[in-house]
Amino acid sequence: MRRAAPALSAALTVAAICTVVGPAHADRPGYGTGPGLAHCTGSSPTVCHFDVPPGTYDVSLTIGGPTAGRTRVTAETRRPLLAETVTDAGERVRRDVTVDVRAPEGEPTGPAGSPGLDLYVDGPAPRLAALRVTPAPRTARLFLAGDSTVCDQPGEPYSGWGQQLPQFLTRGLAVANYADSGEGSQSFLDTPALFPALEARLAHDDLVLIQLAHNDKQTPADVYRANLTAMIERARERGARPVLVTPVVRRWFNGDGTLDNAPALHVNGLGVDLPAQMRSLAAEQHVPLVDLTALSKRRVEELGPENSKPLFLTAEKRDNTHTSARGATEFASLVLGELRAQGLLPADQAVAAPSRGLDSGATREAVT
Repeated sequence: MRRAAPALSAALTVAAICTVVGPAHADRPGYGTGPGLAHCTGSSPTVCHFDVPPGTYDVSLTIGGPTAGRTRVTAETRRPLLAETVTDAGERVRRDVTVDVRAPEGEPTGPAGSPGLDLYVDGPAPRLAALRVTPAPRTARLFLAGDSTVCDQPGEPYSGWGQQLPQFLTRGLAVANYADSGEGSQSFLDTPALFPALEARLAHDDLVLIQLAHNDKQTPADVYRANLTAMIERARERGARPVLVTPVVRRWFNGDGTLDNAPALHVNGLGVDLPAQMRSLAAEQHVPLVDLTALSKRRVEELGPENSKPLFLTAEKRDNTHTSARGATEFASLVLGELRAQGLLPADQAVAAPSRGLDSGATREAVT
């Protein structure tokens, strides 16, 4: 159920909200009595709601307890903050991440969603010990301009790779995902809720990742390049750092097990090789390039026609364009790997892929 947006009192402070110690789950297995838990209600999932205005917030999660657990945490519109994490009996894990709270909370042209910040805690055996939310107004941000393969998808089984990014990042870098289903380079520029809204929030040194090609099916090469160039120039005028990202391949195999064909590699109806145009423009404009087309092609061909199906929605929807949560997670990891390799993200802001259900950005300690 969606909440009606309440009026926010000017006197309300996040610090006051987040230092409450409450017994909300003291009588239930798996929940502690630490800070922030008075804001948590329900189960499967437990929802922790904070009445905060749009902005960026540091979220500190402590999970674990006297008994073993397996816990997941997501934020807002299905954005994973903590992949399913195993804790042994007597073990505690802390995870610190920064979350972008905006309205609408998911796709910019979609439903508004709930006001404030909502965190969802579930898993086979959730163990939540403490939770703290504090403002982070000066944090670095990673903005995303893209389509349905990037966006915060509202419902299963769909997922965009931008939606999966937060689980790989540490505190100090927030993902502001302005990707929207069905958008091409022209519509993304022209729609006020998309690039103009993203542009208005840009500050010095923010990263702007631009992946627009899936829906440029009849866009001439000169128009496509002009649209991307406009985004690059407008981002730079704000002091931000644009990065071009070529699109995820479509799972469209040839008989020999390769993806060397127009539908898979985004050669549009006019014969325009969109990834090639993006590569050329990146060199011309001296803009960093993440060649996700090449990276995803390599991965999908490596898996082959059968084993690559779970990356997409082949079985569920007969859809070889949109990605599953697994596929989106793999492609998000490829993007982050390239950003780190090119020195666009500090090593301490992008963590390794999860191991034993826990990424290396979290810390473990014994329960006291």
